[in-house]
Amino acid sequence: SSTCSGYPEDPAALKEEGNTLFKAGDMQGALCCYTKALKLSDRQAESAVLYRNRSACYLKLEEYSKAEADASKALDTDPGDVKARFRRAQAFQKLGRLDQAFLDAQRCAQLEPKNKAFQDLLRQLGAHIQQKSLQQNSTDARVQQMFSLLLDGSANDSDRQKAAQNLVVLSREDAGAEQIFRNDGVKLIQRLLQSKQEDVVLSALRTLVGLCTGHQSRTMAIVNELGMEQLCAVMGAGASTVSLAACHLLQVMFEALTEGMKREIRGKDEAILPEPSKELRSMLRHLLEMMPASNVSGVGRDGAINLLVKQVPRKSLKNPDNSLTLWVIDQGLKKILEVAGTVAELSEGPPLTDNSHMSCSVLLSKLYDDLKSDKERENFNKLCEEYVHRSGLDAKLRAIQTVSVLLQGPSDVGNRTLEMSGMIDAVISLCASEDVIHQQVAVEALIHAAGKAKRASFITANGVALLKDLYKKSENDRIRVRALVVSTAGKSQCVYFRQFETSCVFASFRWLCNESLPPTSRRWSVEGLAYLTFDADVKEDLVQDKNALLAMCELAKSEDKTVLFAVGSTLVNCTNSYDVEKPDPQMVELAKYAKQHVPEEHPKDAPSYVEKRLVKLLEAGVVSALVCMVKQESPALTEACRECIARVFLALVERQEDRGTVVAQGGGKALIPLASDNTDNGKIKAAQALAKITITSNPEIAFPGERIYETVRPLVSLLSLECTLLQNFEALMALTNLAGISERLRQKLIKEKAVPKIEGYMFEEHDLVRASATECMCNMVLSTEVQKQYLATGNDRLKLLVLYSGEEDERLRKAAAGTLAMLTAEQPELCARIPGTTTHWLEIVQALLLSEITDLRHRGVVIVHNMMQAEKSLAETLMESEALEILSVLAKGGEGMPEAVSKVAQNCLDKAVEYGVIQSREGRENGRGTEP
Repeated sequence: SSTCSGYPEDPAALKEEGNTLFKAGDMQGALCCYTKALKLSDRQAESAVLYRNRSACYLKLEEYSKAEADASKALDTDPGDVKARFRRAQAFQKLGRLDQAFLDAQRCAQLEPKNKAFQDLLRQLGAHIQQKSLQQNSTDARVQQMFSLLLDGSANDSDRQKAAQNLVVLSREDAGAEQIFRNDGVKLIQRLLQSKQEDVVLSALRTLVGLCTGHQSRTMAIVNELGMEQLCAVMGAGASTVSLAACHLLQVMFEALTEGMKREIRGKDEAILPEPSKELRSMLRHLLEMMPASNVSGVGRDGAINLLVKQVPRKSLKNPDNSLTLWVIDQGLKKILEVAGTVAELSEGPPLTDNSHMSCSVLLSKLYDDLKSDKERENFNKLCEEYVHRSGLDAKLRAIQTVSVLLQGPSDVGNRTLEMSGMIDAVISLCASEDVIHQQVAVEALIHAAGKAKRASFITANGVALLKDLYKKSENDRIRVRALVVSTAGKSQCVYFRQFETSCVFASFRWLCNESLPPTSRRWSVEGLAYLTFDADVKEDLVQDKNALLAMCELAKSEDKTVLFAVGSTLVNCTNSYDVEKPDPQMVELAKYAKQHVPEEHPKDAPSYVEKRLVKLLEAGVVSALVCMVKQESPALTEACRECIARVFLALVERQEDRGTVVAQGGGKALIPLASDNTDNGKIKAAQALAKITITSNPEIAFPGERIYETVRPLVSLLSLECTLLQNFEALMALTNLAGISERLRQKLIKEKAVPKIEGYMFEEHDLVRASATECMCNMVLSTEVQKQYLATGNDRLKLLVLYSGEEDERLRKAAAGTLAMLTAEQPELCARIPGTTTHWLEIVQALLLSEITDLRHRGVVIVHNMMQAEKSLAETLMESEALEILSVLAKGGEGMPEAVSKVAQNCLDKAVEYGVIQSREGRENGRGTEP
């Protein structure tokens, strides 16, 4: 749209020009004029009229808040300005502030009783207000009715379910949430929370989620009114659905309190709010108190641990404040260690789930990693050592169990506690105990110790013989499966009989498929496989055993989250998706010369074997297991675990024909969180898998709806020097596909700063990378913003495209000429700059026209046509060269000449005739030559 021109110093002239543009329907132009005039005007009355006029522009542009603000400024100067008041009434109406709109419309009608527009607006507003008040009263009555139904024990179930559902739906809309809140809703919800019926408690919790989401002041009021005691009691009460819903509510409350200060606050939350740190500390204190409490269910305790994992450590280590972590260590480390030291099978101690110890390990690890100084770490170590330093058999068991949990979490602390005097002896002596529970605790501690290089040699030297004995002699499968894992974990440190290992493998498969064993013992068989599958023969045995594969996939989806890392590691081994460092060829020669053993690749690790294993894994439904693993909101899904899953996904999408299967089973969706929340290596692997999918599948189907926009950032992250050229190339190909879909996607690419990176790769020496970067740019120049970068002076962007259009590499030429054709069509002023880019420009353009490749010829004629359209002088230059002859031949068409090419060539000649640069064909046939 046009904007206001001249009169830079004259507000009156600018106002007149604004009025003219307004009448012509150019709102942006008028707006610009009024704004300039306001900056220059120093007379109050003049400014008031300008504000009134600008308010009219904003109304037309549907920017109602600005329209209201400008009309109010006009009325501040002249309260009798009826036009300004009418505009403000219209703005208020659109903003839903009907009472204020009504007052303004009423005043207008009083000032000009005969004005029909005023009367109509007044009538309309009156009807709206009446309807709204009826609605509000009926909603208030409905809220009351819902609560009385829910609290009425004699009401029938279907009515109560409907009422509960309606209440939840109402709470999700801001107006509804406000109504529930105003109708003493929190007190009534408190009564619902005390109900003995699960569905009633669930609807109360879900309603609270609606009330608290994104609303800080309401959340603070609810925390204070309900009290954390009651919310924690609901979370710790038993039924896992209720417990998880309460955990979700507390998560929402934490977010509302911590985020409320940072973002625009929803609803009527516009007052300056008190700092919510008192409520936050109170909530955390209650979670810590849940740790050792024997009346809290295992699921409830896991919920409390998960909330501490999410809420306490700093989100970014750049933030210098770790005071919350120090406070939690001070107030609650011993309470957390109480859970770590509980042996589930003994009656004493709080109830646990299969996941409690792993969750505890993650929490301890997060707290330890959040410490900033040796002094803070020393204090942490000291508290752990004090806790472990107990005497007597029961305490010894708790101590060993605590060390196990520490070894899985902050392993440095675990190693230190294991080195305390008598600890290793205690572990080894308990292995020989008659009591199965004692054996089990000791063997698990050895497993975790053997996994840490620092202790492994000691363990394998002292413990493996004992464990082999246990494996062979024990009557109890629960002990045998654990003994097997330590034996296999120490595999790299000592020599085994092949026979022993083979028996391990088959035992592992047997236990994995044995549903009568408790899930924890079946998990240990996967732990064993995570070590055993380093061997290619075992990988082959496992993928051939369909039952074992299916059992492993089912375990990955089960309630027991501690199995995630073992499954991930086993799959990484089976798919060979670990990083292989190729030995230096010279070192290999030297080793042979020195008669040293050179490790050779196992024949069953050859690509053909790996490919067959991938097919077997896909058939066994491994994708749905991986998708399920990613979905699990559990501390056991650590970054290391996420990296394993990303590696396996990358291996599964290696073959183009398998990508459709991976996408159909939800793989595309699962990769997005893996690309943002992972180790650095894991992020790259997940992003590369996303790139492979985006290259060969339709991105709008692979990543439906808003999800497609979430793929942009991970793909752009692959355009870095830390990544391999293959990763750069695949990212560019994927981004080319995305940039061709829509302007919104191109805007997302621009926002993620992709354009300068793409430009950087246009200079890459590797032909394929350079060509794919240029192809990506070809789609990006559909954006006006990118075109402007080519219009800017003082850069070589255009020159590069012209030169690339003359390169030998066909793919690069097509991409560069395509970009040039697009740019010269959209921004004609670039045409005049082409001759200034290089002295060879004419040769390059003629070579395109003469090319045997149809696509290049087509791009060539389009560029020539755009140049001729742009300026007569360019047409003259082109017609004085061989281009005229070439275009004449192309225009004739004939065999093998696409119609699109001959049509554009003819348009070029017609344009030249129109300019009078050449004569028409008839004129030339009459023998008068081709000169003008």
